[in-house]
Amino acid sequence: MAWARQVAKAELCGALPRRWAHSLGVAARAVEVGRLLGKDADLLSAAAALHDVGYAPRLAVTGFHPLDGARFLRDEHGADERLVRLVANHSFALLEAEERGLREELAGEFPLLDQPLLVDALVYCDMTTTPDGGRTTAEERVAEIRGRYGDDSVVGRFIRRAAPEIFAAVGRVEAVLAAQPR
Repeated sequence: MAWARQVAKAELCGALPRRWAHSLGVAARAVEVGRLLGKDADLLSAAAALHDVGYAPRLAVTGFHPLDGARFLRDEHGADERLVRLVANHSFALLEAEERGLREELAGEFPLLDQPLLVDALVYCDMTTTPDGGRTTAEERVAEIRGRYGDDSVVGRFIRRAAPEIFAAVGRVEAVLAAQPR
């Protein structure tokens, strides 16, 4: 986890401080839900810290941050394959990749992990954290994204399509959290 936070900080803190604040908030949420994942808790924390690293200006090759971030982690850091695949596919990125004409490229290079709870946990952490790192609901987060980008933008079209899946993933994690002893 310390390595992931250092890499994310180096790429985001100076260039994109608000994105860095969001990443810190997502990582904090990951610590809270990590207990659901046992040995994969550290993997979730690392993916949470790094999920938006592809926004860093020097890494923005395609302009699609999940793909750019995953390639950076794989190519420059030789990062764990599962970590790279989580970053590449976070928060239903395949749907946005489709909007951008990059679905086959993303899916071919970085197949979705077959670990539903881990994948859902990263969605939960990302979609219940504001751009400034605070807590929010998934519904408020989706509304904020739509308002920031506009419904007719690539991101706006993606988030409208992804919203039912986002809400379902968040609901599944909340159900597992509610069933856990405190």
